Amino acid sequence: MLIAIAALGITIFCLTLWCSVTVARMRDLPTWRRYLPLTLFLIATTASLLRAFDIPQIANAVAFPLNLAALVLSLREIRARRGTRTDLRTN
Repeated sequence: MLIAIAALGITIFCLTLWCSVTVARMRDLPTWRRYLPLTLFLIATTASLLRAFDIPQIANAVAFPLNLAALVLSLREIRARRGTRTDLRTN
């Protein structure tokens, strides 16, 4: 069971990282919108690293919601860009 939880955590970590970096490469977005998911991801990773210093309360309260917010924002930007690409192709 522990291996399955670790695999799920690693998968979510990699998915969030990939989506955040993908949004950061989008040159047509304003700078703050490009780097917001990546910033949220890095703050969540830093909060998760606090577990190594025996401060799990902050990690438990902050890390998961920030990872979820970074993932949702990234996917929203990626889908919006795909939507504009298909609109441009049909016109």
